[in-house]
Amino acid sequence: MRGKKEITDLIIGAAHADDRIRAVLLVGSRANPAVPEDIYQDYDIIFFVSDMSPFYNNPEWVISRFGNPLIMQMPEAMRDPAGDGSFVYLMLFPDGIRIDLSFRFSKYIDNGEPAVILLDKDNGSGFLPVLPAPSDACWHIRPPTPLFYYSCCNNFWWCLNNAAKGIARDELPYVMHMLNCVVRKELHDMIGYYIGTRHGFDISVGKNGKYFKKYLPPQLYNRYTATFSGGEYSDIRKALDVMCDLFHTLALKVADHFGFTYRQDEENGIREYLAMVKKAL
Repeated sequence: MRGKKEITDLIIGAAHADDRIRAVLLVGSRANPAVPEDIYQDYDIIFFVSDMSPFYNNPEWVISRFGNPLIMQMPEAMRDPAGDGSFVYLMLFPDGIRIDLSFRFSKYIDNGEPAVILLDKDNGSGFLPVLPAPSDACWHIRPPTPLFYYSCCNNFWWCLNNAAKGIARDELPYVMHMLNCVVRKELHDMIGYYIGTRHGFDISVGKNGKYFKKYLPPQLYNRYTATFSGGEYSDIRKALDVMCDLFHTLALKVADHFGFTYRQDEENGIREYLAMVKKAL
């Protein structure tokens, strides 16, 4: 597998060789100083160009500079032809290197996400402003307001009625969607709040909670892993019960930390409904 310097030199070299490419920005995990480096990290690269037409839907140009990928995806040429005027090439190469290369014609707006300038031919007078040192502060856990805390609890318990009905109707895809996309999102938010109360709110739990294992006590993380089930309804019910108990535990701890009120009556109501539906089967 090619090393970091070799890939970086390849990217910068391609930009240097074409006067229409005015600046190069590294974003994503490789620009984030808080993310440990490993060989699986993508190279998320933005080329800022003075003319989009030579680079728009022109995979031959990209392949001639970076080589033949195992597979390439071009979102704007597939399901988003209108797009926003930019064009993206997602490329996975035979040595395992992945480069996500975006071409843009608009000036970069700093939104706080980590970003590193690799090349700026216009020295701050063109597409790129002067950027601060990269930081992951924009991804840090946000402490909940009372309303957000209540909304998280209410939506978690409320949406379980849909999962219960899906089980009763033998609608497995619907059940899995409700539990793993809708309900789990609220569980993830509560886990984040809980981690913040233990470790402070100047950390990130990563995309989709990928750093939960790092910050949760082992016993709680083991309970979290048990919220994932197989496709048998008996397994799903067990995972659902664990999910409910874990959410209850975390929500009470978060409420105690912030002085919030946990509405036990809402939990009791949905647990009563879940038992009623289960009994009717």
